Amino acid sequence: MAAEVGLTVAESTPQHPTLPRAATGSPNVLMIVLDDMGFAQLGCFGSDIATPHIDALAGGGLTYNRYHVTALCSPTRACLLTGRNHHAVGMGFLADMSMGFPGYTARIPQSAATLPRVLRDSGWSTMAMGKWHLTPRGERSAAGPFDHWPSGLGFEHHYGVLHGGTNFWTPNLVSGNRFLDPPETVDPDYHFSVDIADQTIRSITDQKHAAPDKPFMCYYAEVATHAPHHVPEEWVEPYRGAFDDGWERWRARTFERQVASGIVPEGTTLTNRPPWVQDWDALDDDARRLFARMHEVYAGFLSHTDAQIGRVIEHLRSIGELDNTIIMLSSDNGASAEGGVVGSVNEHRFTKQLPESVEENLRWYDDLGGPKTYNHYAWGWAWAGNTPFRLWKRYSWLGGTRTPLIVHWPDGIAARGEVRSQFAHAIDLMPTVLDACGIEPPAAVDGVEQQPIDGASLLETFSDADAPSPRERQYFEVQGSRSMYLDGWKATTNHVGTAHGDEMQLIEGSFSFTDDRWSLFHEAHDFSEAHDLADERPDKLAELEAAWWEEADRNNVLPLDDGFMGRAPAITPPAYPAPSRARYRPGAGGIADEMLPVLLRGFELVAIVDVPRGGAEGVLAAMGDWSSGWAVFVNAGHLVVDFCLSGDHFRAESADPVSPGAHRLGCRYRPTSPETATLELVVDDGTVASVTLDRTIPNSWQNGGTALRIGHDAGFPVTDEYAVPFRWTGSIESVEITTPGAATVDPAQLQQESLKSE
Repeated sequence: MAAEVGLTVAESTPQHPTLPRAATGSPNVLMIVLDDMGFAQLGCFGSDIATPHIDALAGGGLTYNRYHVTALCSPTRACLLTGRNHHAVGMGFLADMSMGFPGYTARIPQSAATLPRVLRDSGWSTMAMGKWHLTPRGERSAAGPFDHWPSGLGFEHHYGVLHGGTNFWTPNLVSGNRFLDPPETVDPDYHFSVDIADQTIRSITDQKHAAPDKPFMCYYAEVATHAPHHVPEEWVEPYRGAFDDGWERWRARTFERQVASGIVPEGTTLTNRPPWVQDWDALDDDARRLFARMHEVYAGFLSHTDAQIGRVIEHLRSIGELDNTIIMLSSDNGASAEGGVVGSVNEHRFTKQLPESVEENLRWYDDLGGPKTYNHYAWGWAWAGNTPFRLWKRYSWLGGTRTPLIVHWPDGIAARGEVRSQFAHAIDLMPTVLDACGIEPPAAVDGVEQQPIDGASLLETFSDADAPSPRERQYFEVQGSRSMYLDGWKATTNHVGTAHGDEMQLIEGSFSFTDDRWSLFHEAHDFSEAHDLADERPDKLAELEAAWWEEADRNNVLPLDDGFMGRAPAITPPAYPAPSRARYRPGAGGIADEMLPVLLRGFELVAIVDVPRGGAEGVLAAMGDWSSGWAVFVNAGHLVVDFCLSGDHFRAESADPVSPGAHRLGCRYRPTSPETATLELVVDDGTVASVTLDRTIPNSWQNGGTALRIGHDAGFPVTDEYAVPFRWTGSIESVEITTPGAATVDPAQLQQESLKSE
């Protein structure tokens, strides 16, 4: 019925628009996603690491011990938010690598409206806090486009980071559709996990002040416990000495607790230590000391994260919203082995395939977890953190694809502290939430017909421990590792990817899709994938392998690739590639590194400046920090360039001070081979100093993204030679960067570290 409009309001009849309003009493939704946390790392899943607040959620609700994910972050997050399989929504790999194939566009399509969009249209407030990692590389800048930022996919508010990782002391923060400038001086009490808990509490409070009866959906996506394992020292101290007897004994004790609590079924076999994980007793004293410390830091990191989650939970309790909030807590994949055999004090070394040693890493023993490191534990702890399974993140074995799921909803779940063993997957969470909220999935959104939701609701399991699994079929594919679950059976390939050095050298398996061997497990009776039945049941194996190919066809899984280099020819070029010569001026925010000209083939940077009488000093241009970055600056009158490559410094300094007057100051980087380069210091187009590099520069300087800053630095410095912000005290007209040619990366020069598995 249309409004009737007369000459005056008194002579007219209004027709008000129908505004979405949730049914009275509808629940809030809090979806908590941890990062790189293994099946066995929470207290309620068998660990002795203190996680009392998460354990309390489990004790007041349900734990699911057969919950599955994709084994990689961007794909799992796409599943969670769309209810569809990751390849079916273009997120077959990381958002950092958009490809010209349907399953790998890195762009969630309009035909897969997200959970926040559906809830928003049904009367919920929606907010996203923390890690996103669902925006394609090249669209994470001030120019957008913003279609695949949180605001474009259904969230009304967002605060956090767009990338797959971050420095917890100085994150590359975004609020709404804007990057935030970091403070000029780093707050020693700041930590990203504390910040997003603060922002979550504030956002919920603001929403309830404005509309007390309106439900909310909050997507609370931690970056923890992804490396770097950054945590205040006081959280590490309680664990001193706790892991001195090593990962094998820790794993055995954890397994005993798992079985005793029922999180792992009686009769489960604890899988053997694979040969690529070191025998703890065979290690020397230095290695044991270092590796134990790495896990002490991780334990403190997880306990600190638990405390922040506890603050949010307690806030919900204090405002009377906890009982009617559906809380779902999970991890995006199993524990990460990206620290390699000996761990890492600077994970950027891992992405560049730079060697690390126990001897060198021990020098950083007291700094692990602090701002000077970008640390990750040795991979023996990833193996233990996924007890009772055999592998880890990035593999479709259970250690990569099975993680904790906790559901807490006092008003909707009568059971307390019970275990549920139905098969579940990340794609099942959206249909479960919609079912619990009484919402039918829309057939069309904004006029776009919606593709089918692949998941199924778990709501029946809330009240019935013996309810059947809502479905019994699910494929897995991650970086070429493949598996298929069907009616209690699971087949898994022995494929090993080509992207990670220690794994390529040490893990036993196939490096060719044509040579892959499929193993077969009857998971209904073999919880840990310990007993391979492939030789005994070739008929069943053939059935599952055929089913995988059916699912691959239906979900756009092909073409396969097990690393990075093979994907390079299919990379989607940016709509607005950076020019080969770009000019940047002071007075703006940081320029996202993804929007700079491609530097790795060589570049020249020139700052057009004026030096007053008496001289000047300060940063002319800087990007990154002391974990990985570079800076051109004047200190004590001398021009300096410092390239910090994964913690190693390559520096050149002019012999003479820079004289007063107009100058062109900068540097020139030239690769001289696939493994070496030269770095020259330039004054008025003449070379005044140079240094030889024993490596080339990365395409992405930090896995959490970084920004080019003109005339000052921010966050942590690139070198201890100056203190941030170290503003340039002369005048600066602009900084020009010139590269040899086109802005897109030549596939032959694509570097693996530019697309780290975050």
